[in-house]
Amino acid sequence: MTISRRALLRGTLGIAISLIAGWILLRSVDVGAALEVLGTASPAWVAVMVLTVAIDVGARGARWQSLLAPIATVAYRRVLGYTYLGYLANNVLPARLGELLRSHALGEGEGISRTTVLGTVVVERVVDTVIVVGLAALAVVVLSVRGVMTSAVLLGAAFVALLLVGLGVAMALHRLPGADRITAYAARWPRVVELGRRLRDGLAVAARPRTLGAALAFSALAWTASILTFLAGGQAVGVELSLAQGALLASGVALATIVPSGPGYLGTFELTAVGIATLFGVDADSAFAMALLVHAMILGVTTVGGVIAALRLGVLRPGAASA
Repeated sequence: MTISRRALLRGTLGIAISLIAGWILLRSVDVGAALEVLGTASPAWVAVMVLTVAIDVGARGARWQSLLAPIATVAYRRVLGYTYLGYLANNVLPARLGELLRSHALGEGEGISRTTVLGTVVVERVVDTVIVVGLAALAVVVLSVRGVMTSAVLLGAAFVALLLVGLGVAMALHRLPGADRITAYAARWPRVVELGRRLRDGLAVAARPRTLGAALAFSALAWTASILTFLAGGQAVGVELSLAQGALLASGVALATIVPSGPGYLGTFELTAVGIATLFGVDADSAFAMALLVHAMILGVTTVGGVIAALRLGVLRPGAASA
């Protein structure tokens, strides 16, 4: 099966999941009532949300730059542009295909191996997942949440453990027993060996304590901004949320986006946010209004930023390929 066919299959699955999520959501809320609540949104709090989303994306751009630093020096404004480009692609493409697009764009635009760049994105995703599961677990304990949310956190913790083991194995594969025999056998396909080496070069940034420390610090800033976006979204439509509740909403929605979904995580984002908010006693219609507002702000800021980045980076111009 070619990569394009796999991407098509993943995308089709993602769209199907989003449609199912949307169907479930629309059966459990009054859309008219939710839109009435949305119509009362405070412009001041909406402006705060624009700022927190921009800080969130800005911190993620700085995190990616810190992970790229051991490989190549890339100006922050350009890394931020590629970050926005990835968000734009995720807004219009299903199944998080924007992660591949931004890796390709940065590698080609900056003359760096695209495979190595992809390795840094994998490290970034692992760091994000560890923080998300940690946030969700802490919020679940503080709020004494039980049931499906607890099970989701446990599954997330198991997934994190697998990710960390997989990352460690990938980084140390050439040192493991029998590695010489595997390398000798793989030498029949030198292109594959070279791609594997380049991917390992990207993954290896996780073994640098200062690099990883910087990535964790920028991640903390990004997730603080993400939590504040939900808190501001709640305030905008009259929903009072505690810090722990905002953390559970931000991390819970992020966990849901691990599952393939349609463009912009439509349906899965709202369904997850409504499901979590109702655990706090928020009525479904107000929770839906809040979810729509938060999602609209994220999509709006990242789409505008992505279009500006695409124009400034000239991503449509033909350039020299870099494997």
